[in-house]
Amino acid sequence: MVNRKMKTTFTVALTAAMALSVAACGNSNDNSKNNAASSAAPDKTNSGTATNTTKSDKKVTITFQNIYPDPTTPSYKMVHELSEQYEKEHPNVKIELDTLNTDQQKVKLKTQAASKEVPDITIVNPAAQMKPFVDAGLFAPLNDMLDKNGLKDTYQTGLLDYYSFDGNVYALPDGNNIEVVYYNKDLFAQAGIANTPTTFEEMLKDVKILKDKGITPLAIGEKDSWTGSFLFMNILLRTNGGPGFLQDVMDGKKTFEDPAFVEAVDAFQQLVQAGAFPDGATSIDANAGGNIFKSGKAAMWVIGSWETGAVDASSVAGKVGAFQFPTVNGKGDPNEFMLAPGSAFAVSANSEHLQETKDFLNFFASNLPKKQFELKNAVGLGQKVDGDLKAAGYSDLAITIAGLFNQVKGGDLSFDNTMNPATSQVHLSSIQNLFVQKMDSAAVAKEHQTAFEANK
Repeated sequence: MVNRKMKTTFTVALTAAMALSVAACGNSNDNSKNNAASSAAPDKTNSGTATNTTKSDKKVTITFQNIYPDPTTPSYKMVHELSEQYEKEHPNVKIELDTLNTDQQKVKLKTQAASKEVPDITIVNPAAQMKPFVDAGLFAPLNDMLDKNGLKDTYQTGLLDYYSFDGNVYALPDGNNIEVVYYNKDLFAQAGIANTPTTFEEMLKDVKILKDKGITPLAIGEKDSWTGSFLFMNILLRTNGGPGFLQDVMDGKKTFEDPAFVEAVDAFQQLVQAGAFPDGATSIDANAGGNIFKSGKAAMWVIGSWETGAVDASSVAGKVGAFQFPTVNGKGDPNEFMLAPGSAFAVSANSEHLQETKDFLNFFASNLPKKQFELKNAVGLGQKVDGDLKAAGYSDLAITIAGLFNQVKGGDLSFDNTMNPATSQVHLSSIQNLFVQKMDSAAVAKEHQTAFEANK
């Protein structure tokens, strides 16, 4: 069922990617409607986006927890610029940003949730990861807010389903991405590697060549344990011969002791044992790990397409290409991707300023696509974006990534977006442990199955 949904979503993502490469038309029509509406209604923002805010002098502080800590990235600039714009247009409102890296934010939110003190706006991941928060009544339904100003129609068809429970939408995603392999063309040339790998065996060979040249083959920051899991799941997607392994486990059709899972663990350990990753990878967080690549010190980076704008804003801009994760032991289709409907903005049900927070989030989400496009960070957005990438000065890398969206045949969600939190935590720790010691793959599989059976 998950896979069918994803195919629906990414069929539309394909349309969105194509829309990025053609002349703008649809959004200009939408803007015309908004502008016309703005002329008719006095309670619009200066930007022409309706907020339905009742003018008030009441002083309001909205806490906005976010995961964009790197000031060099477009996403950081987007959050700050939109928040500052809203404050300027609403002098009685202060947006207090609580900026953390991804794992820090997850831990902090769990602590806050335990005491029912969730920030006015926070970040959650879709499906299985956000369900416990919804079940606990911590998030406010956003249906009414989505119906204002045409905001709901800006999202790719089907995408909001991942953030919906019992007919209510509880969070608004910031993206709809695929996982790709970024590579530094200069470092590949320096190592004498002419072509990108299309098989896992070729990737291992390249890892050894790069390692011998003193170049870190694969950047990663595994202190944030989701990073290793996200990479590992590419391998499982291949050894399973396609998507759906975790769904089959949940449906009782397979167990974690299935040969496909054991084979994936073995292949992952081959990368570790070949020295693919930075020394001390488990002491480096995700942002620092990414900076190893973005500073030109690593040859490859397996990560979501959301990093395209950040790569283009870094010192390796113009030197980077991207390719699909290769087949593994002759298995899998490179056009099946790890799929990443984005982290999403949720509103606390217990907010002291619930309406004001919804008004701000409506403004924020309505203006996000335009701002991201201006910041050359529109590839992989969850909302429809119109515009000509090339004419707008987007990089060859961004255009390549947009092209990869056109090839998506389907794929899987991440482990922790699919499995229950308790099993996911065992998985994340287990994969993280493989970075520091070699394990018997059958024992790793057994550990996973035991955790799954204990937490059904």
